[in-house]
Amino acid sequence: ILQLYAIKVTDPKGKAALSGDIITEATKSFNQQQGGNAIVEMTMKDEAAKKWQILTKENAPKGDKPGGCIAIVLDNLVYSAPTVQGEISGGRSQITGDFTIREAEDLANILSAGRLPAPAKIVEEQIVGPSLGKESIEAGLLSFVIAFFVVLLFMAFYYSKAGWVANIALLCNIFFIVGVLSSLGAVLTLPGIAGIVLTIGLSVDANILIYERVREELRAGKGIRLAISEGFRHAMSSILDSNITLLLLGIILFAYGTGPVQGFATTLIIGVLSSLFCAIFITRLVFERMLKKERNITFGNKLTENAFTGTRINFVARRKLYYLISAVIITLGTVFYFKNGGFKLGVDFKGGYSFVVKFEDPQPTEPVIKTLDETFGIRPEVKTYGTDNSLKITTTYLIDDRSEDANERVEAKLEEGLKKLGNNFTVESQSKVGETISRDIRNSSIAVVLFSCVVMFFYILIRFKKWQYGMGAVIALFHDVLIVLSFYTIFDGLLPFSLEIDQHFIAAILTVMGYTMTESVIVFDRIREFLAEKGKRDMEGEEKHTLINYALNSTLSRTINTSLTIFFVLIVIFIFGGEVIRGFIFALLIGRVIGTYSSLCISTPIVIDFDRKQKAEVKA
Repeated sequence: ILQLYAIKVTDPKGKAALSGDIITEATKSFNQQQGGNAIVEMTMKDEAAKKWQILTKENAPKGDKPGGCIAIVLDNLVYSAPTVQGEISGGRSQITGDFTIREAEDLANILSAGRLPAPAKIVEEQIVGPSLGKESIEAGLLSFVIAFFVVLLFMAFYYSKAGWVANIALLCNIFFIVGVLSSLGAVLTLPGIAGIVLTIGLSVDANILIYERVREELRAGKGIRLAISEGFRHAMSSILDSNITLLLLGIILFAYGTGPVQGFATTLIIGVLSSLFCAIFITRLVFERMLKKERNITFGNKLTENAFTGTRINFVARRKLYYLISAVIITLGTVFYFKNGGFKLGVDFKGGYSFVVKFEDPQPTEPVIKTLDETFGIRPEVKTYGTDNSLKITTTYLIDDRSEDANERVEAKLEEGLKKLGNNFTVESQSKVGETISRDIRNSSIAVVLFSCVVMFFYILIRFKKWQYGMGAVIALFHDVLIVLSFYTIFDGLLPFSLEIDQHFIAAILTVMGYTMTESVIVFDRIREFLAEKGKRDMEGEEKHTLINYALNSTLSRTINTSLTIFFVLIVIFIFGGEVIRGFIFALLIGRVIGTYSSLCISTPIVIDFDRKQKAEVKA
């Protein structure tokens, strides 16, 4: 139902009595005197307050005559028409009514928008055809089912009966995540489905931490009941620290991301919380029931129960070799960066029109590039998109045109050029990002990465009381970002799928940072535990080298198993998840490998070098 307003214009030029730029602040609040109902509070500039006082006085109730209404209008639409209750002086006002929280927020945003110098234009839009949507959903669900069974089989094989307990917790976790998403009314996009599938891998991480500690207790000669109890107790600190780091990254993603990134962040946050609950409480309850019934509980088989035990890898002594390997990859990436003329930015970051076109018959890219170059007058970017009869076409044609029919003109020009090929086609999806919004997306994405590093540094500083650990972890984060970017430039044009830097890539980078931080925190936690057992705050020299190597080797089994689990999940998504997120998953695959490498070879060993610099400064 639409309500029609007749607006009385008092200005001789037809302008509003007051424009939006006179409002200095407009916020949602709650009226505690009327049951906490949502209201909107607004403050005006001093020079406008007097005019507002006159306006409200003229429309205030007089005797039996009710107060008049003042319309709030944006783009010729009346968003609200509150009734004046009395003369308002001082420039501070309240708008009350039967508002929902969302309606109060929307009205406050409209009032805060200020006077617009021009009509609003669409700066970002996406149109997805039903065929592409159906294929994406089918690909996402297929990858979900296959990844789910891969993790079930791996856990059952590696941890025997205890693995099936973890699988029960995993099943509960999936039900919880789907239930919460349904209750929130969340729209499940393809990155959102990817977030759920990744949560499958994350949900077994806490169980792996617990099981590895239980196996250590069993090898120390303790009984099964005491070993399970001690395993849960010793693993709790690592579980909480690692999940809090992922939760922090999820919150940052949700706060700063938009669209698909927020969908991914939503499922990640819910998945972390649900996984934590299932691993700590449900798994423990199942074990307690099995112990009460005196069931035989095994945490491995002949092939796996002694895997990675007795490893003595000297990570610290080889750290300079690891630094050299990383430096070579980053240098190679830099060379390819200049060779390729920079990163291949997606439409999110450079602005432009992007179309996914499906042809009736297989269509080579070269004739399309030539034809559209002649049609647009600008060389487009054309790539095979999954099958050989689907192409992704990106062009900056008319990107600076602010007219309302620019979108239609670009699509008409595209169709005009494609018709010359003589191959029937349909435009399955279209997206457009203006130059302004692309710049905002790029700047906010960089800010997200930098802010994440600052948050992680202070979290580790608070938890572990040494800045060297925080700095080592942050350097590992930057290391991982640079390595992933290097691989993107090195493999650009060599792989049969798109390697663009877009919003999904930023989500992948932040997820990789979360993995790296989780791995580093678990090693740091083992160092802290060992120092507490010895009654020391820190160690020096060769003793510290031995301590760090001990921590890395003692957590190696957990690091490899967790990495393999998530790697299996990512491989499944990469193969079956569809073309839309293949570049995104490629970044995660590289990041998963590099994250494991940097947590073992960079973040913890580099603490030695920071300690050495600090001691040198003290001696000087």
